[in-house]
Amino acid sequence: MIGVAAVLGRAYHVPVMVAEVLRVLAPRVGGTYLDGTVGGGGHAEAILSSAEGVRLYALDRDPEAVEEARSRLRLFADRVRLAVGDFADVHDIFGLGEGTLDGVLLDLGVSSHQIDLLERGFTFRPGAPLDMRMGGAVHGGQTAAAVLNQASEGELRDIFRRYGEERRPKRLVREVVARRAWKPFETSDDLVAALEAAFGRPPAPSDRARIFQALRIAVNRELESLTRGLSSLKRLLGSGGRLVVISYHSLEDRIVKRAFALWSRACVCPPGIPVCQCGGKAEGRLLVRRALVPSESEVLRNPRARSGKLRAWERA
Repeated sequence: MIGVAAVLGRAYHVPVMVAEVLRVLAPRVGGTYLDGTVGGGGHAEAILSSAEGVRLYALDRDPEAVEEARSRLRLFADRVRLAVGDFADVHDIFGLGEGTLDGVLLDLGVSSHQIDLLERGFTFRPGAPLDMRMGGAVHGGQTAAAVLNQASEGELRDIFRRYGEERRPKRLVREVVARRAWKPFETSDDLVAALEAAFGRPPAPSDRARIFQALRIAVNRELESLTRGLSSLKRLLGSGGRLVVISYHSLEDRIVKRAFALWSRACVCPPGIPVCQCGGKAEGRLLVRRALVPSESEVLRNPRARSGKLRAWERA
């Protein structure tokens, strides 16, 4: 068995709340699990090491992450199936039937490796290209630069307000539209300059983080994928199967919290219906009433863990 300390001691990406994940997911001997956001393979390694004969399906939208995970998990090669793709499409990717999984883990957001590699464009450090595609250039799709240069004013307002929780998005949108008319957005410097002009001051790190994160969510359609994926993954869980989600953004956490609460209600019929039509049985139960968060010691070791929130649900 590989201990939690060994799992954490890898350079590609430091997995968040490994001990809490294992405690709540509770992998069992011979069980079948899915890591829908395998990243560098840290959580996957911990799951495979936690019980004898555990089998794991693992995927990620980032081909580089899948290759890193393949290398990290080579000792478990006979018990792992790896693929590149979105967890919302896991049924089609692996051909899994309903009720076949004992547990699922989703660790949302971006990895340390993606943030640290300037060329991936997930950072607001100077000179970074405005890319932000989870799948990288290999899988194509619209870059963050393309969104800034091509989206309508209404679309940009929605991105900054909804995903970036910007209270006054119009001023920023006006600045973006004015600037792209004479010079297309290409790098992080271009967007930071637009933020400074719109805010009338150098943007605080939190401002830059919000707006860059908003673009990343839009580029990768992350909230749409999460909403679609949760319903799909619920169907793949067998009786007693557990779904564990770590989120890093209030909008992600809200989607997860609402879905788990809805699935845990005994009756989901609309108000006003005199007789229950849904059967009056909850589909499952919450495993944690309030989201678990990283310990102070973990945040000291890994500051990027600080916004993580873990929620878990068990199918009846």
